[in-house]
Amino acid sequence: MKRNIIWYKVLDNKDELPEGRVMTVTAGNVQIALTHFEGKVCALDNRCPHQGGPLGEGSIENGLLRCPWHGWDYHPCTGKAPGYDDGVETYQVKEENGEIFVGIMEEEEHQPTISDVMMETMVNWGIDTVFGMVGHSNLGVADAMRRLEEQKKLRFFGVRHEGAAAFAASGYAKLTGKPAACFGIAGPGSTNMFTGMWDAKVDRVPLLALSGQINTQVLGTGAFQEVDLVKAFQTVADFNIAVQKDSKHAELMSLALKHALVKRDVSHITFPDEVQFTAKPAVEQTQTPENRITPFTISPPAEMLDKAVQMIKKSRRPVFIVGHGARHSMENITRLAEMFHAPVLTTFKGKGLIPDDHPLACGVLGRSGTPVASWFMNESDLLIVFGASFSNHTGITPKKPLIQVDFDPMALSKFHKIDAALWGEIGVTCQLLFNDLTGQINTVDQRSEIAARKKIWKAEKDSRLRDDRGKGISSIAVFDAMNRITPANAVITVDVGNNAYSFGRYFECREQSIIMSGYLGSIGFALPAAMGAWAAVKGKRPVWSISGDGGLGQYLAELTTLVKYDMHIKHILLNNSELGKISKEQRASKLEVWQTSLHNPNFADFANNCGALGIRIAKRENLEAAMQKIADHKGPALLEVMVDVALI
Repeated sequence: MKRNIIWYKVLDNKDELPEGRVMTVTAGNVQIALTHFEGKVCALDNRCPHQGGPLGEGSIENGLLRCPWHGWDYHPCTGKAPGYDDGVETYQVKEENGEIFVGIMEEEEHQPTISDVMMETMVNWGIDTVFGMVGHSNLGVADAMRRLEEQKKLRFFGVRHEGAAAFAASGYAKLTGKPAACFGIAGPGSTNMFTGMWDAKVDRVPLLALSGQINTQVLGTGAFQEVDLVKAFQTVADFNIAVQKDSKHAELMSLALKHALVKRDVSHITFPDEVQFTAKPAVEQTQTPENRITPFTISPPAEMLDKAVQMIKKSRRPVFIVGHGARHSMENITRLAEMFHAPVLTTFKGKGLIPDDHPLACGVLGRSGTPVASWFMNESDLLIVFGASFSNHTGITPKKPLIQVDFDPMALSKFHKIDAALWGEIGVTCQLLFNDLTGQINTVDQRSEIAARKKIWKAEKDSRLRDDRGKGISSIAVFDAMNRITPANAVITVDVGNNAYSFGRYFECREQSIIMSGYLGSIGFALPAAMGAWAAVKGKRPVWSISGDGGLGQYLAELTTLVKYDMHIKHILLNNSELGKISKEQRASKLEVWQTSLHNPNFADFANNCGALGIRIAKRENLEAAMQKIADHKGPALLEVMVDVALI
């Protein structure tokens, strides 16, 4: 097929390029070193054949164009290298009415690459969202994503820090149970993703990390940004591989996503630079997940199910404890609890899985919890635990008879013996228990007791709400206002620190979904995780995030990302100019408080400078109106509340 020359205007006026000067221009997708020499404008390929130096950033000295990197010389118009038989390619130039045009041969039709095969397979497996940064060592993969985005099969969100990309992907997965991808360049770009990858791993959600890599031929030589990424990520990634030119490329991507989905873990693929641009092998086709993943609806072993049934039949005061792992099975769990009239407690990570206004809901158990939850655990004669890990933060007592239900056999009896360990999909197991126990139980209806204990706790909260030391607004007041203003169906991401403890105690969930950095407890999680949640809900639910000043400071620049993509995220910032939780821990350890104070900007002004709405308040009487204004704003918004570090 004959290719035509396409003319691109590169200068509006010839005088924009003075005599004896060179500049870089772009014609189509081709970078040009445009020279003005001896009255003539000429166009050379911008790439020096020595090491790729940008000739348009060089200079014309003694009649020769000198490469800015290593001093290679070329004639400014012919592109010839004096004394050698090589040089750089030249392009046709024409002038019309003072405007300068460069003629570039029409591009050949794109030929699929290894990157195309792998990115198309990734999309076929259901990943439609990627967070990351495009850079010099991942350009081939990025270009494959660009084509998919043009076809509306993929959305790419460019972030300011790759750590935010990994947290966003983790937040996406915690909300949906499905993976998103994070994307970085070789070396520091990829290692920045490490913390967010660990966050997903320890909270058992699927995540795919994609890394660029330097050329294979210079690996091991100490080249620029060389890091052995496979070795670096071997502790965090369950599936961890570098792509080679002769790999089974579609199969590698399929296996990466199968590992992530089936094991609820992290997969990592790194792409050496030259592999990304290699043409797709003629025999290789993209893959889909069809018939590649078995259904997860497994039932527990019959002997353990029967043991659990017999234990429940003998129980008078059973209590349900629900963890993050049960988040997709709450309909069946709630129906079972209603049949038993049993109190339902949650772990902190499970906050909101049952609405706080449900007659059986008793709130969070443990360090971030309520006295209602702990009272019913202590008064129970049987604990039935769904999708929880028995972490010390929650403090589920091993001194009561225990039934544990979990999809992961390694989570069962992890720290101590369990009387009945039910390995199975939680929803399926609940249905089996419901079928076997209908009409067979003799439990006490504990609803009136729950109402009484809630009344006591409400009186205590009302009392604390009146506390005022004149040193800032109480965290209790912040979450009391959120109880009225935050939409019932919002997704709320929560950071770590005192703000999280207060949220656990005082925010009363309705239908909200709560996302947090559970077992890793990584400061800075909330805002980037909200970005992931926003991408996941696709405008169907409001997204709010909560942090302290220490947490927001970690990824403050991502406010510009919110503005760039018009992410309507509402961030509530509790600013006490201190790492308050750490100060408290130092005091508890009988140590001096040291290096926990913070020097902060005016965060609201910063948000306004970024193009978001920022409001700062220091008086409680302004709190609710300001929060309502944030909620009503059509775009990203931040409410900075100056709070008292002691009133948590």
